[in-house]
Amino acid sequence: MQHELESLYQAALAALETVRTSDELQAWEHEYIGKNGSVTKTLRGVGAVAKEERAAFGKRANEIKEALVGAYAQRADMVRAHELAQDLEGGEIDITLPGRQRPMGGLHPSTQTLREFYSIWAEMGFQVYRSRDVETDDMNFTLLNMPPDHPARDMQDTFYTKTPSVILRTHTSPGQIRAMQQFGENGSKPIRIILPGMCYRFEQITARSEIQFNQVEGLAVGRSIRMSDLKGTVAEFARKMFGENASVRFRASYFPFTEPSMEVDVECFLCGGEGCNVCKYSGWLEIAGSGMVHPTVLRNGGYDPSVWSGFAFGMGPERITMLKHGIRDIRYFWGNDLRFLEQF
Repeated sequence: MQHELESLYQAALAALETVRTSDELQAWEHEYIGKNGSVTKTLRGVGAVAKEERAAFGKRANEIKEALVGAYAQRADMVRAHELAQDLEGGEIDITLPGRQRPMGGLHPSTQTLREFYSIWAEMGFQVYRSRDVETDDMNFTLLNMPPDHPARDMQDTFYTKTPSVILRTHTSPGQIRAMQQFGENGSKPIRIILPGMCYRFEQITARSEIQFNQVEGLAVGRSIRMSDLKGTVAEFARKMFGENASVRFRASYFPFTEPSMEVDVECFLCGGEGCNVCKYSGWLEIAGSGMVHPTVLRNGGYDPSVWSGFAFGMGPERITMLKHGIRDIRYFWGNDLRFLEQF
């Protein structure tokens, strides 16, 4: 039995020396040291050895098994290095090839529209001013001519915080007060800015309303600014945004922080004014609310309304994006569905 074990050991070593590939290495392992290999079977036969020789046989058998496992590991390293060298020499791996470029994300459709807004208003001399998302009740309502218990407060469902008089802004209009107080130098300098940002309203989420949305506020304060300046400015924006032939109309409306106030409509660019389901067959699409800055708001911003005047407007980038692309559901903008976002 001992002689058979030694012969098997020598045969295994000799066979291992001829191994050159991973397949041959796997076959060698299966034949000699695998679960059903010849060396393993010999170890299991230790019970057939005479009792007085059993200890010596078992010790030698374990030494041979460990020696073959070590030789196998060394051969495996050599085979892997050899195969890798062959692959490199054979051109299967060309290390001179450029790496695979990782796919890059695109701009969110709202961001694309906002950047278009920035470009158009910059051409007309408006700078971007960013205001805070968390506001005080005074800035969001009171200083915009909506004192406590004013019915206009019911027009905007508000998110209140645990801190009294601290809310999430319902519109970007409080930025008007902050901008006038910051840049007006006590009501002595003109202002021409747009105020983009996110707004929040505690409303039922539907296809046409969300609890968060972008808004772009506009404000111009100067001497002798008139309603005709507002109309011409907004009409010019519409032509740049929707095309040179875009027709604009103005409708009387009400906002507590402007007087007089008006809604701005653009001729439906999807049907050419003939009427479709997007414009509800009216031929017109609402794009903005606007008006002349209320004297009370000017005064709260530090300006003397007997000397200074101004206009303001508010536009919704998501709404305009929906109109331009025929999007039926505003919830798509915040749903993080790549099938929707990758279209833009």
